[in-house]
Parts: sequence; C-alpha cells; structure tokens
Amino acid sequence: MTYANLISVDQLAEHIVAPGWVVFDCRFSLADAEAGGKAYRQGHIPCARYVHLDRDLSSGITDLTGRHPLPDFNALCKKLGDWGVSNASQVVVYDDAGGAFAGRLWWLLRCLGHDSVAVLDGGIQQWRKGAYPVTTALPSIQPSLFRPYLNDSNWLSAEQVQNGLARKSIKLIDARTPERFSGRQEPIDPVAGYVPGALNRPFQYNLQADGCFKAAQELRDEWSTFIGVTPAEQVVHMCGSGVTACHNLLAMEVAGFAGSKLYAGSWSEWIRNKNRPVATKYT
Repeated sequence: MTYANLISVDQLAEHIVAPGWVVFDCRFSLADAEAGGKAYRQGHIPCARYVHLDRDLSSGITDLTGRHPLPDFNALCKKLGDWGVSNASQVVVYDDAGGAFAGRLWWLLRCLGHDSVAVLDGGIQQWRKGAYPVTTALPSIQPSLFRPYLNDSNWLSAEQVQNGLARKSIKLIDARTPERFSGRQEPIDPVAGYVPGALNRPFQYNLQADGCFKAAQELRDEWSTFIGVTPAEQVVHMCGSGVTACHNLLAMEVAGFAGSKLYAGSWSEWIRNKNRPVATKYT
C-alpha cells in the first residue's frame, strides 16, 4: 500500500524502519529560519532527515521573485537522491505547524512525478501524543538515485494568473489569514492587501482543533461550497510566498478535488511589479 496525501501516526509507526520509507522533518519558522533545525537536533522522529525551507526547498531571492522562489529542480533531485529517496520510495513529511511547511515538500515531490508522498497528519505533536519515540540520533542514509518526471503545468506565473483572472478562467484562492488578506495587517511583506479577484480561505480552516486535518467528507462539503461549479483544474492557490498555499491544494486533494494549481510566486512576488493591481478591504 502506498500513501499519497495523508498518513496517520499509527500508520507511520508501523513502517518507520521499513525498507524504502524515507521521512523528512520540515519544521520551520518564518520568524527564525534556524528554529526548525534547532528543534530537529533537540528531538525528531526516528530516521527523519531535516530539510530546510530556504536552503533546500527554495532558490535564491531576486528583485523579481517572491520570498520563496521554486528551487532548482535539478539540485533538489540530487539532494533527494543523497537523502536516500528513489522513485520507489514511500516518503513521509512532517512539521509542527499542521502541515503548513511539510506541504511544500509534498507538493514539490508531486511536481517531480513522485506520488508516494504523504503529510503526517497532526505532525510531530500527534506523534508525541501517541507516545511514540523521538530521538536526537542522525539517520543512517544509503544514497540513491532519484529520476524526476517534472510537470511544470502544476504552477502558474504571475502573468498567467493575471491573464486567467482577466479571462475569468481561473478561481484564485489566497491561504493567508483574513487580517493579511484584507490588508488590515501585514507583518511580513512591504505592501498590504490582496490580488483583485482573489478569494480568501485561510489554510487553518482545513484543520481541527488538534492540528489534524478535518475528515475528507467535511473538507469535501466545505470546498464544494467554496469553489462552487469551478472545476478543480481551474482553481489556483496562493499565499504570501507559495508555501502555505500548498496546504489548501493538499486539502482539496484529500477532499477528492484533484488537479488544482499553485501560483508559486504568490503575494510577495505579485507586489514586486508596481503595475500589478492591489486591493484592500476593511470589513
């Protein structure tokens, strides 16, 4: 059996030392880029490798990009092989933020043609709640070869988003908090507001109080109401920098709405060009 979207802590515990399984710790903090690595060193799920959002899952920022540009896929594939991932591997990714950062690696692997990747439901908190062990020991890694099958139709450029909105051929959904989306607060980016025509569905709405995803049927009911008759393939997700937007994309997959896409540059890229429109609202 393979796991493609979510995996429970009990299911992971059954396979934690199974051949061909590779676990990644994706913990990260936008306020402190080294906090995730520190947390990993203090205790992680056995056999987990640590992956850094800035250094491993993003490329360098330029004057034209957002805060987390897509990585160099050739470099990422080399790292995946060095971390022991092959095309036959079952990959599990986790964090301590309800999947907000782990979702990035889940989505990147899907773009590379690797569907056997699942986010640990509830993250390391749920793992600890289940009384499963953590360790400070680094994993023993046998390097492998990872061959990519890149599908670059999984994400859109700013120009494609602008054109899609103008033609009304896409539904753009922003995963940021309501305060940031409306422009009432903007603690990270230099310009507040949202892309005109975008709708707001904070990624936190996909989660229960315990940090686990809502049941698939509940998500299906909510997303069905939210996107209406729009086909999933015409739904495009964004956020501040293209990271937490992957959470909404994952939630749609869990709900049975497959094929939505990512505006990878997101808000932090959109505002780099002063000719792109910006909206605010205060309700």
